[in-house]
Amino acid sequence: MNRLMRILGVLVVIFIAAPLVIVVPMSFSSARSLQFPPPGYWLGYYEAYFTDVTWLRPTWNSIVIATATMVLTMILVVPATFALVRHRFAGKSLADLMMLLPLAVPHIVMAVGYYSFLGEFRLVHTHFGVVLAHTCLSVPIAFLVLSANLKGFDRNLERAAQSLGASPVKTFIHVTLPILRPGLVISALFAFVQSFDETVVAIFISGRNAETLPRKMFDSIRQEADPVIAVISTLLFVAVLLALVAPAGLKGIRKRLQARTPPAAITTGR
Repeated sequence: MNRLMRILGVLVVIFIAAPLVIVVPMSFSSARSLQFPPPGYWLGYYEAYFTDVTWLRPTWNSIVIATATMVLTMILVVPATFALVRHRFAGKSLADLMMLLPLAVPHIVMAVGYYSFLGEFRLVHTHFGVVLAHTCLSVPIAFLVLSANLKGFDRNLERAAQSLGASPVKTFIHVTLPILRPGLVISALFAFVQSFDETVVAIFISGRNAETLPRKMFDSIRQEADPVIAVISTLLFVAVLLALVAPAGLKGIRKRLQARTPPAAITTGR
């Protein structure tokens, strides 16, 4: 049974990793379009990406829009989550449902709605319009992560701090916030990734003025299958890999340094 489970696990890993194994070699291909296996290898398409403003501008737009979406999402989600998780009021169930509604509606329907609604305020084809639309899509995901984190929070810690004289603000800064920090960070990262990776709404809202990287990749593969797409996919894969590996690496280095530090030095803080 264990052997069968291991074989199934290996097959699942191969199935998941297969697209990456194909994309990375294609980014170094000398072919004029996406082709696997590559007829030859060179770095010309990497140079084309880093020197072509038609690719760099959408990349910068995506970073700016995703960052603004992340900030706006957290500004909205944090107080809303505390209100919905910790307080009872009339219409709470309806508010919960409305927070999660964008998850249940297909993106194409949301995109048409955003196009009509934002068009009334002349926000279509603007960065701010894309940020508003992406924020609406990111709020449910951030809310789910943060509410699960907040429901598991032991409120006796806050009561203990306040019984020792801490004000509500100091209790939030020194007790609540540090404990909820992992949930806040994960919520913010999900909001950023959701915006950076979103394509359907961007096609309707962004236009040429606020063109995002996924939209540019979609247009490119529809028109000419430019191998630069494989370059961007490889760079994004490396960025995600570093983001996952770096914390584990730093944690391992910190443990090694602590293991080499004499106990007396740890106690005295030297």
